[in-house]
Amino acid sequence: MNIQERIEKLRILMKEEGLDSYLIPTTDFHGSEYVNPYFKAREYMSGFTGSAGTLLVTMDDAYLWTDSRYFIQAEDQLKGSGIKLMRIGKDKPFVKGNVGFDARVIPAKEALTYSSFKDIDLVDKIWEDRPEFKTAGSYPIYLDVTGETSDSKIKRLQEKMEADYHLITSLEEIAYLTNRRGMDIMYTPVFYAYMLVSKDGYKVYSEDTYEDIYEDLEKLEGTIQLDMSKVNYALYQRIHCKVLDRKDPASLMMALKNDVEIAATKKAHLKDGIAMVNFLYWLKANIGVLPISEISCADYLELLRSKQLGFKELSFETIAGFKDHGAIVHYAATPSTNYTLSSEGFLLVDSGGQYMDGTTDITRTIALGPITDGMRRDYTAVLKANIALSMAKFDYNATGAKLDEIARAGGLTYGHGTGHGVGHMLSVHEGPQSISAKGTEQKFLAGMITSNEPGIYVEGEYGIRLENEMLCVEKDGHLEFEILTLCPFDKQAIDFDMLTDAELNWLREYHQRVYTALAPHLDEDEKQWLKEQAIL
Repeated sequence: MNIQERIEKLRILMKEEGLDSYLIPTTDFHGSEYVNPYFKAREYMSGFTGSAGTLLVTMDDAYLWTDSRYFIQAEDQLKGSGIKLMRIGKDKPFVKGNVGFDARVIPAKEALTYSSFKDIDLVDKIWEDRPEFKTAGSYPIYLDVTGETSDSKIKRLQEKMEADYHLITSLEEIAYLTNRRGMDIMYTPVFYAYMLVSKDGYKVYSEDTYEDIYEDLEKLEGTIQLDMSKVNYALYQRIHCKVLDRKDPASLMMALKNDVEIAATKKAHLKDGIAMVNFLYWLKANIGVLPISEISCADYLELLRSKQLGFKELSFETIAGFKDHGAIVHYAATPSTNYTLSSEGFLLVDSGGQYMDGTTDITRTIALGPITDGMRRDYTAVLKANIALSMAKFDYNATGAKLDEIARAGGLTYGHGTGHGVGHMLSVHEGPQSISAKGTEQKFLAGMITSNEPGIYVEGEYGIRLENEMLCVEKDGHLEFEILTLCPFDKQAIDFDMLTDAELNWLREYHQRVYTALAPHLDEDEKQWLKEQAIL
Protein backbone atom coordinates (compact mmCIF):
# COMPACT_ATOMS: atom_id res chain seq x y z
CA MET A 1 0.00 0.00 0.00
CA ASN A 2 1.14 3.53 -0.72
CA ILE A 3 0.52 6.39 1.71
CA GLN A 4 -2.78 7.44 0.12
CA GLU A 5 -4.10 3.87 0.31
CA ARG A 6 -3.13 3.62 3.98
CA ILE A 7 -4.92 6.89 4.75
CA GLU A 8 -8.05 5.72 2.91
CA LYS A 9 -8.03 2.40 4.78
CA LEU A 10 -7.73 4.34 8.04
CA ARG A 11 -10.78 6.42 7.08
CA ILE A 12 -12.83 3.26 6.48
CA LEU A 13 -11.95 2.07 10.00
CA MET A 14 -12.67 5.53 11.43
CA LYS A 15 -16.14 5.49 9.90
CA GLU A 16 -16.84 2.06 11.39
CA GLU A 17 -15.82 3.38 14.84
CA GLY A 18 -17.79 6.63 14.53
CA LEU A 19 -14.68 8.82 14.54
CA ASP A 20 -14.28 12.22 12.90
CA SER A 21 -10.51 12.45 13.44
CA TYR A 22 -7.63 10.13 14.21
CA LEU A 23 -4.42 11.26 15.90
CA ILE A 24 -1.01 9.60 15.44
CA PRO A 25 1.94 11.12 17.38
CA THR A 26 5.65 10.28 17.19
CA THR A 27 6.38 8.50 20.44
CA ASP A 28 5.93 5.29 22.45
CA PHE A 29 4.20 4.32 25.72
CA HIS A 30 6.80 6.40 27.60
CA GLY A 31 6.88 9.68 25.66
CA SER A 32 10.28 8.87 24.13
CA GLU A 33 11.83 11.04 21.42
CA TYR A 34 13.52 8.20 19.55
CA VAL A 35 11.43 5.07 19.30
CA ASN A 36 11.62 1.34 18.70
CA PRO A 37 10.55 0.35 15.13
CA TYR A 38 7.23 -0.97 16.52
CA PHE A 39 6.20 2.59 17.37
CA LYS A 40 6.93 4.25 14.03
CA ALA A 41 3.22 4.47 13.24
CA ARG A 42 3.30 8.11 12.15
CA GLU A 43 6.17 7.37 9.75
CA TYR A 44 4.30 4.36 8.35
CA MET A 45 1.10 6.33 7.81
CA SER A 46 2.66 9.54 6.43
CA GLY A 47 6.02 8.68 4.83
CA PHE A 48 7.65 11.47 6.85
CA THR A 49 10.78 10.11 8.57
CA GLY A 50 11.69 12.99 10.93
CA SER A 51 11.94 12.37 14.67
CA ALA A 52 9.15 14.82 15.58
CA GLY A 53 5.66 15.25 14.16
CA THR A 54 1.97 14.53 14.68
CA LEU A 55 -0.39 13.23 11.99
CA LEU A 56 -4.09 14.09 12.11
CA VAL A 57 -6.44 12.36 9.68
CA THR A 58 -10.04 13.49 9.19
CA MET A 59 -12.66 12.09 6.84
CA ASP A 60 -11.76 14.72 4.23
CA ASP A 61 -8.20 15.86 4.95
CA ALA A 62 -4.90 14.90 6.56
CA TYR A 63 -2.40 17.17 8.32
CA LEU A 64 1.11 16.75 9.69
CA TRP A 65 2.52 19.17 12.25
CA THR A 66 6.30 19.35 12.70
CA ASP A 67 8.85 21.92 13.86
CA SER A 68 11.26 24.16 11.94
CA ARG A 69 14.02 21.53 11.89
CA TYR A 70 11.94 19.49 9.45
CA PHE A 71 9.96 21.98 7.31
CA ILE A 72 12.03 21.41 4.16
CA GLN A 73 12.26 17.65 4.65
CA ALA A 74 8.55 17.25 5.42
CA GLU A 75 7.51 19.33 2.43
CA ASP A 76 9.51 17.01 0.18
CA GLN A 77 8.45 13.72 1.79
CA LEU A 78 4.74 14.59 1.89
CA LYS A 79 4.49 15.33 -1.84
CA GLY A 80 1.76 13.27 -3.49
CA SER A 81 0.45 11.91 -0.17
CA GLY A 82 -2.45 14.33 0.18
CA ILE A 83 -1.15 15.26 3.64
CA LYS A 84 -0.86 19.00 4.33
CA LEU A 85 2.25 20.27 6.11
CA MET A 86 1.46 22.32 9.21
CA ARG A 87 4.30 24.37 10.65
CA ILE A 88 4.53 24.42 14.45
CA GLY A 89 4.81 28.04 15.56
CA LYS A 90 2.75 29.21 12.59
CA ASP A 91 -0.14 26.74 12.20
CA LYS A 92 -2.10 26.05 15.37
CA PRO A 93 -3.05 22.44 16.17
CA PHE A 94 -6.71 21.49 16.03
CA VAL A 95 -8.82 18.35 16.32
CA LYS A 96 -12.27 17.93 14.79
CA GLY A 97 -15.21 16.17 16.44
CA ASN A 98 -14.91 12.74 18.01
CA VAL A 99 -11.19 11.89 17.96
CA GLY A 100 -9.58 8.47 18.17
CA PHE A 101 -6.08 7.58 19.31
CA ASP A 102 -4.04 4.88 21.01
CA ALA A 103 -4.21 6.10 24.62
CA ARG A 104 -0.90 4.40 25.39
CA VAL A 105 0.95 7.02 23.30
CA ILE A 106 -1.03 10.14 24.28
CA PRO A 107 -0.14 12.03 27.50
CA ALA A 108 -2.98 12.19 30.02
CA LYS A 109 -2.83 15.99 30.05
CA GLU A 110 -3.43 16.13 26.30
CA ALA A 111 -6.15 13.46 26.25
CA LEU A 112 -8.19 15.35 28.83
CA THR A 113 -8.33 18.42 26.56
CA TYR A 114 -10.54 16.53 24.09
CA SER A 115 -14.26 16.65 24.80
CA SER A 116 -14.98 13.45 22.91
CA PHE A 117 -12.46 10.69 22.23
CA LYS A 118 -12.07 6.95 21.87
CA ASP A 119 -9.08 4.79 22.83
CA ILE A 120 -8.35 2.51 19.89
CA ASP A 121 -5.20 1.54 17.95
CA LEU A 122 -6.39 1.62 14.33
CA VAL A 123 -2.90 1.67 12.80
CA ASP A 124 -2.30 -1.83 14.12
CA LYS A 125 -5.22 -3.03 11.98
CA ILE A 126 -3.57 -1.58 8.85
CA TRP A 127 0.13 -2.27 9.43
CA GLU A 128 0.30 -5.95 8.46
CA ASP A 129 4.08 -6.38 8.74
CA ARG A 130 4.47 -4.26 11.86
CA PRO A 131 7.73 -5.06 13.73
CA GLU A 132 7.34 -7.03 16.94
CA PHE A 133 7.34 -5.17 20.25
CA LYS A 134 9.92 -6.90 22.41
CA THR A 135 12.47 -5.96 25.06
CA ALA A 136 16.16 -6.82 25.15
CA GLY A 137 16.63 -6.60 28.92
CA SER A 138 19.06 -4.35 30.77
CA TYR A 139 22.59 -4.30 32.16
CA PRO A 140 24.18 -2.55 35.17
CA ILE A 141 26.57 0.39 35.13
CA TYR A 142 28.84 1.02 38.07
CA LEU A 143 29.98 3.66 40.54
CA ASP A 144 33.05 4.63 38.50
CA VAL A 145 30.70 6.28 35.99
CA THR A 146 27.57 6.98 38.09
CA GLY A 147 29.17 8.33 41.26
CA GLU A 148 26.09 7.35 43.28
CA THR A 149 24.30 4.11 44.09
CA SER A 150 20.78 3.40 42.93
CA ASP A 151 19.60 3.15 46.54
CA SER A 152 20.98 6.63 47.27
CA LYS A 153 19.24 8.13 44.23
CA ILE A 154 15.91 6.54 45.10
CA LYS A 155 16.20 7.70 48.73
CA ARG A 156 16.76 11.27 47.51
CA LEU A 157 13.73 10.90 45.26
CA GLN A 158 11.58 9.61 48.13
CA GLU A 159 12.54 12.64 50.21
CA LYS A 160 11.14 14.89 47.46
CA MET A 161 7.84 12.98 47.10
CA GLU A 162 4.61 14.78 47.97
CA ALA A 163 2.35 11.72 47.83
CA ASP A 164 2.17 8.11 48.99
CA TYR A 165 3.26 6.90 45.55
CA HIS A 166 5.13 8.27 42.57
CA LEU A 167 4.62 6.83 39.07
CA ILE A 168 7.59 7.25 36.72
CA THR A 169 7.28 6.33 33.02
CA SER A 170 10.24 8.21 31.52
CA LEU A 171 12.72 5.56 30.37
CA GLU A 172 15.68 7.88 30.90
CA GLU A 173 14.66 8.60 34.49
CA ILE A 174 14.16 4.90 35.26
CA ALA A 175 17.57 4.05 33.76
CA TYR A 176 19.16 6.86 35.80
CA LEU A 177 17.53 5.84 39.09
CA THR A 178 18.31 2.13 38.73
CA ASN A 179 21.87 2.57 37.38
CA ARG A 180 20.98 0.29 34.50
CA ARG A 181 20.99 0.73 30.73
CA GLY A 182 19.45 -1.18 27.85
CA MET A 183 19.18 -1.63 24.10
CA ASP A 184 15.46 -1.31 23.43
CA ILE A 185 15.73 1.97 21.51
CA MET A 186 18.37 2.83 18.94
CA TYR A 187 20.61 5.79 19.93
CA THR A 188 19.30 5.87 23.54
CA PRO A 189 20.56 3.14 25.91
CA VAL A 190 17.34 2.58 27.84
CA PHE A 191 15.07 -0.40 28.54
CA TYR A 192 11.28 -0.58 28.50
CA ALA A 193 10.02 -0.30 32.06
CA TYR A 194 7.69 1.51 34.45
CA MET A 195 8.58 2.42 38.01
CA LEU A 196 6.29 2.82 41.03
CA VAL A 197 7.93 4.37 44.10
CA SER A 198 6.45 4.47 47.60
CA LYS A 199 7.77 6.23 50.68
CA ASP A 200 9.70 3.12 51.73
CA GLY A 201 10.17 1.04 48.59
CA TYR A 202 9.83 0.78 44.85
CA LYS A 203 9.04 -1.65 42.05
CA VAL A 204 10.37 -1.71 38.48
CA TYR A 205 8.11 -3.27 35.86
CA SER A 206 10.14 -4.63 32.96
CA GLU A 207 10.38 -7.67 30.70
CA ASP A 208 7.95 -10.32 32.08
CA THR A 209 6.31 -7.91 34.57
CA TYR A 210 6.00 -4.95 32.17
CA GLU A 211 2.18 -5.16 31.81
CA ASP A 212 1.58 -5.74 35.54
CA ILE A 213 1.68 -1.99 36.16
CA TYR A 214 -1.95 -1.64 34.98
CA GLU A 215 -3.35 -4.05 37.58
CA ASP A 216 -1.20 -2.65 40.39
CA LEU A 217 -2.26 0.95 39.68
CA GLU A 218 -5.92 -0.02 40.04
CA LYS A 219 -5.29 -1.30 43.60
CA LEU A 220 -3.60 1.85 44.97
CA GLU A 221 -5.15 3.84 47.81
CA GLY A 222 -4.14 7.22 49.19
CA THR A 223 -2.36 9.65 46.86
CA ILE A 224 -0.12 9.28 43.83
CA GLN A 225 2.00 11.89 42.09
CA LEU A 226 2.84 11.83 38.41
CA ASP A 227 3.63 14.19 35.57
CA MET A 228 0.47 14.30 33.46
CA SER A 229 2.43 15.68 30.52
CA LYS A 230 4.51 12.46 30.53
CA VAL A 231 2.28 9.65 31.81
CA ASN A 232 0.05 8.21 29.07
CA TYR A 233 -3.73 8.28 29.35
CA ALA A 234 -4.05 4.47 29.31
CA LEU A 235 -2.14 4.33 32.62
CA TYR A 236 -3.83 7.40 34.08
CA GLN A 237 -7.35 6.02 33.62
CA ARG A 238 -6.43 2.90 35.66
CA ILE A 239 -5.77 5.07 38.74
CA HIS A 240 -8.66 5.46 41.22
CA CYS A 241 -6.87 7.21 44.08
CA LYS A 242 -6.16 10.94 44.31
CA VAL A 243 -3.70 12.19 41.67
CA LEU A 244 -1.22 15.04 42.19
CA ASP A 245 0.14 16.45 38.92
CA ARG A 246 3.82 17.15 39.64
CA LYS A 247 7.03 17.43 37.65
CA ASP A 248 9.25 14.38 38.13
CA PRO A 249 12.00 15.24 40.66
CA ALA A 250 14.28 12.75 38.89
CA SER A 251 14.39 15.03 35.82
CA LEU A 252 16.35 17.73 37.66
CA MET A 253 18.31 15.17 39.67
CA MET A 254 19.80 13.61 36.54
CA ALA A 255 20.40 17.01 34.92
CA LEU A 256 22.77 17.96 37.76
CA LYS A 257 25.82 15.83 37.05
CA ASN A 258 28.02 14.86 39.98
CA ASP A 259 31.83 14.99 39.91
CA VAL A 260 32.19 11.36 38.82
CA GLU A 261 29.68 11.77 35.98
CA ILE A 262 31.47 14.93 34.84
CA ALA A 263 34.88 13.23 34.89
CA ALA A 264 33.48 10.28 32.94
CA THR A 265 31.83 12.61 30.41
CA LYS A 266 35.13 14.37 29.84
CA LYS A 267 36.70 11.00 29.00
CA ALA A 268 33.93 10.43 26.45
CA HIS A 269 34.62 13.82 24.87
CA LEU A 270 38.33 13.05 24.63
CA LYS A 271 37.52 9.87 22.69
CA ASP A 272 34.98 11.70 20.57
CA GLY A 273 37.49 14.47 19.82
CA ILE A 274 40.05 11.92 18.63
CA ALA A 275 37.49 10.37 16.28
CA MET A 276 36.40 13.79 14.99
CA VAL A 277 39.96 14.95 14.25
CA ASN A 278 40.71 11.60 12.58
CA PHE A 279 37.64 12.28 10.43
CA LEU A 280 38.37 15.94 9.62
CA TYR A 281 41.95 15.18 8.62
CA TRP A 282 40.83 12.26 6.43
CA LEU A 283 38.11 14.34 4.80
CA LYS A 284 40.36 17.32 4.06
CA ALA A 285 43.11 15.04 2.70
CA ASN A 286 40.86 12.90 0.50
CA ILE A 287 38.15 15.20 -0.84
CA GLY A 288 38.47 15.19 -4.63
CA VAL A 289 40.83 12.21 -4.44
CA LEU A 290 38.54 9.43 -3.21
CA PRO A 291 34.84 9.06 -4.08
CA ILE A 292 33.05 10.25 -0.92
CA SER A 293 29.33 10.74 -0.43
CA GLU A 294 27.15 12.02 2.41
CA ILE A 295 26.38 8.45 3.45
CA SER A 296 29.92 7.11 3.11
CA CYS A 297 31.45 9.96 5.11
CA ALA A 298 28.86 9.44 7.88
CA ASP A 299 29.64 5.71 7.86
CA TYR A 300 33.36 6.41 8.07
CA LEU A 301 32.88 8.73 11.03
CA GLU A 302 30.89 6.01 12.80
CA LEU A 303 33.71 3.55 12.06
CA LEU A 304 36.24 5.93 13.64
CA ARG A 305 34.06 6.32 16.74
CA SER A 306 33.65 2.56 17.00
CA LYS A 307 37.42 2.18 17.38
CA GLN A 308 37.32 4.17 20.62
CA LEU A 309 37.26 2.16 23.86
CA GLY A 310 33.79 1.92 25.37
CA PHE A 311 31.88 3.03 22.27
CA LYS A 312 28.36 1.55 22.24
CA GLU A 313 26.48 3.26 19.39
CA LEU A 314 25.69 6.64 17.88
CA SER A 315 23.65 9.05 20.00
CA PHE A 316 21.47 9.91 16.97
CA GLU A 317 21.52 9.37 13.23
CA THR A 318 24.43 11.34 11.76
CA ILE A 319 23.43 14.45 9.81
CA ALA A 320 25.82 14.93 6.87
CA GLY A 321 24.44 17.61 4.55
CA PHE A 322 26.44 18.87 1.57
CA LYS A 323 25.60 22.21 -0.08
CA ASP A 324 21.82 22.82 0.00
CA HIS A 325 21.24 19.69 2.11
CA GLY A 326 23.00 21.51 4.96
CA ALA A 327 20.07 23.93 5.05
CA ILE A 328 17.76 21.04 6.02
CA VAL A 329 18.30 21.27 9.77
CA HIS A 330 17.84 17.56 10.56
CA TYR A 331 18.65 16.12 7.15
CA ALA A 332 19.35 12.39 6.92
CA ALA A 333 20.76 11.14 3.61
CA THR A 334 19.02 8.28 1.82
CA PRO A 335 20.20 6.39 -1.27
CA SER A 336 17.91 8.56 -3.39
CA THR A 337 19.13 11.89 -1.93
CA ASN A 338 22.78 10.97 -1.33
CA TYR A 339 25.09 13.67 -2.74
CA THR A 340 28.63 12.91 -3.86
CA LEU A 341 30.98 15.38 -2.18
CA SER A 342 33.24 17.64 -4.24
CA SER A 343 36.02 20.14 -3.52
CA GLU A 344 33.75 23.14 -2.97
CA GLY A 345 31.22 24.55 -0.56
CA PHE A 346 30.16 23.47 2.90
CA LEU A 347 29.51 20.07 4.45
CA LEU A 348 27.53 20.21 7.70
CA VAL A 349 28.13 17.22 9.99
CA ASP A 350 26.08 16.90 13.18
CA SER A 351 26.89 13.69 15.04
CA GLY A 352 27.50 12.08 18.40
CA GLY A 353 28.30 8.91 20.26
CA GLN A 354 27.13 6.84 23.20
CA TYR A 355 30.15 5.65 25.19
CA MET A 356 30.32 3.76 28.47
CA ASP A 357 31.61 7.06 29.87
CA GLY A 358 28.97 9.43 28.52
CA THR A 359 26.99 10.93 25.64
CA THR A 360 28.36 13.34 23.03
CA ASP A 361 26.87 15.71 20.45
CA ILE A 362 28.93 17.89 18.11
CA THR A 363 28.38 19.83 14.90
CA ARG A 364 31.08 21.12 12.59
CA THR A 365 30.58 22.80 9.23
CA ILE A 366 33.53 22.09 6.96
CA ALA A 367 34.76 23.99 3.91
CA LEU A 368 35.58 21.30 1.34
CA GLY A 369 37.12 23.81 -1.06
CA PRO A 370 36.57 27.39 -2.21
CA ILE A 371 33.72 29.28 -0.53
CA THR A 372 32.29 32.72 -1.25
CA ASP A 373 32.88 35.80 0.88
CA GLY A 374 29.22 35.62 1.90
CA MET A 375 29.62 32.04 3.09
CA ARG A 376 32.69 33.01 5.07
CA ARG A 377 30.83 35.94 6.66
CA ASP A 378 27.94 33.66 7.60
CA TYR A 379 30.27 31.03 9.06
CA THR A 380 32.02 33.67 11.15
CA ALA A 381 28.69 35.13 12.32
CA VAL A 382 27.69 31.69 13.61
CA LEU A 383 31.10 31.25 15.23
CA LYS A 384 30.75 34.64 16.96
CA ALA A 385 27.37 33.57 18.36
CA ASN A 386 28.86 30.33 19.64
CA ILE A 387 31.77 32.18 21.24
CA ALA A 388 29.46 34.79 22.81
CA LEU A 389 27.56 32.08 24.68
CA SER A 390 30.77 30.21 25.50
CA MET A 391 32.21 33.35 27.14
CA ALA A 392 29.01 34.32 28.97
CA LYS A 393 29.04 35.02 32.68
CA PHE A 394 25.60 35.05 34.28
CA ASP A 395 23.88 35.18 37.66
CA TYR A 396 22.07 32.44 39.53
CA ASN A 397 18.65 33.52 38.25
CA ALA A 398 19.51 33.13 34.58
CA THR A 399 17.15 30.99 32.52
CA GLY A 400 17.74 29.39 29.14
CA ALA A 401 15.65 32.13 27.51
CA LYS A 402 18.08 34.77 28.80
CA LEU A 403 21.09 32.79 27.54
CA ASP A 404 19.41 32.31 24.17
CA GLU A 405 19.33 36.09 23.77
CA ILE A 406 23.12 36.23 24.17
CA ALA A 407 23.68 33.88 21.22
CA ARG A 408 21.21 35.79 19.04
CA ALA A 409 22.46 39.27 19.95
CA GLY A 410 24.36 39.48 16.65
CA GLY A 411 21.14 39.14 14.69
CA LEU A 412 20.93 35.41 13.89
CA THR A 413 17.36 34.17 13.34
CA TYR A 414 17.64 30.36 13.17
CA GLY A 415 14.36 28.58 13.92
CA HIS A 416 15.61 26.03 16.44
CA GLY A 417 16.75 26.55 20.02
CA THR A 418 20.38 27.38 20.76
CA GLY A 419 20.92 24.51 23.16
CA HIS A 420 19.44 21.42 24.80
CA GLY A 421 20.43 19.43 27.85
CA VAL A 422 22.50 16.28 27.28
CA GLY A 423 22.15 13.10 29.33
CA HIS A 424 24.85 10.95 30.85
CA MET A 425 24.87 7.69 28.90
CA LEU A 426 21.23 8.54 28.16
CA SER A 427 19.25 10.71 25.76
CA VAL A 428 21.23 13.23 23.72
CA HIS A 429 18.26 15.58 24.30
CA GLU A 430 17.48 16.06 27.97
CA GLY A 431 15.59 18.54 30.16
CA PRO A 432 14.49 20.32 32.16
CA GLN A 433 16.85 23.07 30.98
CA SER A 434 17.11 24.38 27.44
CA ILE A 435 18.71 27.42 25.82
CA SER A 436 15.79 28.73 23.79
CA ALA A 437 13.02 31.30 23.86
CA LYS A 438 10.88 28.63 25.56
CA GLY A 439 13.45 27.99 28.29
CA THR A 440 11.83 30.22 30.86
CA GLU A 441 10.88 27.78 33.64
CA GLN A 442 14.21 26.24 34.66
CA LYS A 443 17.11 28.31 36.00
CA PHE A 444 20.59 27.22 35.03
CA LEU A 445 22.52 25.41 37.74
CA ALA A 446 26.09 24.22 38.14
CA GLY A 447 26.42 20.64 36.89
CA MET A 448 24.10 20.99 33.91
CA ILE A 449 25.49 19.97 30.50
CA THR A 450 23.99 21.75 27.52
CA SER A 451 24.71 22.12 23.83
CA ASN A 452 25.57 25.43 22.15
CA GLU A 453 24.53 25.31 18.48
CA PRO A 454 23.61 28.52 16.67
CA GLY A 455 23.20 28.36 12.90
CA ILE A 456 22.41 30.00 9.57
CA TYR A 457 20.41 28.18 6.89
CA VAL A 458 20.14 29.50 3.34
CA GLU A 459 17.50 27.35 1.67
CA GLY A 460 18.66 25.91 -1.64
CA GLU A 461 22.30 26.88 -1.00
CA TYR A 462 23.96 25.85 2.30
CA GLY A 463 23.63 25.48 6.04
CA ILE A 464 26.04 26.33 8.85
CA ARG A 465 25.82 25.10 12.44
CA LEU A 466 28.59 25.00 15.03
CA GLU A 467 27.95 23.00 18.18
CA ASN A 468 29.88 22.31 21.36
CA GLU A 469 28.75 20.78 24.63
CA MET A 470 29.22 22.95 27.71
CA LEU A 471 29.24 22.31 31.44
CA CYS A 472 27.69 24.98 33.68
CA VAL A 473 30.15 25.78 36.48
CA GLU A 474 30.25 28.12 39.46
CA LYS A 475 33.10 30.63 39.63
CA ASP A 476 33.72 33.77 41.72
CA GLY A 477 30.06 34.25 42.64
CA HIS A 478 28.60 33.71 39.18
CA LEU A 479 27.94 30.95 36.65
CA GLU A 480 29.75 30.35 33.38
CA PHE A 481 30.48 27.55 30.93
CA GLU A 482 33.35 25.11 30.58
CA ILE A 483 33.61 23.70 27.05
CA LEU A 484 33.66 19.89 26.98
CA THR A 485 33.88 19.30 23.23
CA LEU A 486 37.41 18.91 21.86
CA CYS A 487 37.50 19.70 18.14
CA PRO A 488 38.77 22.69 16.13
CA PHE A 489 36.60 25.00 14.09
CA ASP A 490 37.43 25.29 10.39
CA LYS A 491 40.16 27.89 10.05
CA GLN A 492 39.62 28.01 6.28
CA ALA A 493 36.05 29.30 6.76
CA ILE A 494 36.73 32.13 9.23
CA ASP A 495 36.84 35.84 8.38
CA PHE A 496 39.28 36.89 11.09
CA ASP A 497 38.61 40.59 10.48
CA MET A 498 35.12 40.05 11.91
CA LEU A 499 36.44 38.78 15.26
CA THR A 500 37.09 41.07 18.23
CA ASP A 501 40.31 40.68 20.18
CA ALA A 502 38.41 38.91 22.94
CA GLU A 503 36.83 36.46 20.47
CA LEU A 504 40.15 35.78 18.78
CA ASN A 505 41.85 35.17 22.13
CA TRP A 506 39.07 32.76 23.15
CA LEU A 507 39.44 30.90 19.86
CA ARG A 508 43.23 30.67 20.20
CA GLU A 509 42.97 29.34 23.74
CA TYR A 510 40.30 26.82 22.74
CA HIS A 511 42.25 25.52 19.74
CA GLN A 512 45.40 25.25 21.85
CA ARG A 513 43.51 23.30 24.51
CA VAL A 514 42.16 20.97 21.84
CA TYR A 515 45.67 20.40 20.48
CA THR A 516 47.16 19.75 23.91
CA ALA A 517 44.46 17.23 24.78
CA LEU A 518 44.31 15.34 21.48
CA ALA A 519 47.86 15.46 20.08
CA PRO A 520 49.20 12.54 22.18
CA HIS A 521 46.51 10.30 20.62
CA LEU A 522 47.08 11.18 16.95
CA ASP A 523 49.54 10.02 14.31
CA GLU A 524 52.17 12.47 13.07
CA ASP A 525 50.24 13.71 10.02
CA GLU A 526 47.08 14.29 12.03
CA LYS A 527 49.05 15.96 14.81
CA GLN A 528 50.71 18.34 12.34
CA TRP A 529 47.36 19.19 10.75
CA LEU A 530 45.81 19.90 14.16
CA LYS A 531 48.79 22.03 15.16
CA GLU A 532 48.27 24.16 12.05
CA GLN A 533 44.61 24.63 13.04
CA ALA A 534 45.75 25.96 16.42
CA ILE A 535 47.87 28.70 14.86
CA LEU A 536 45.50 31.65 14.36
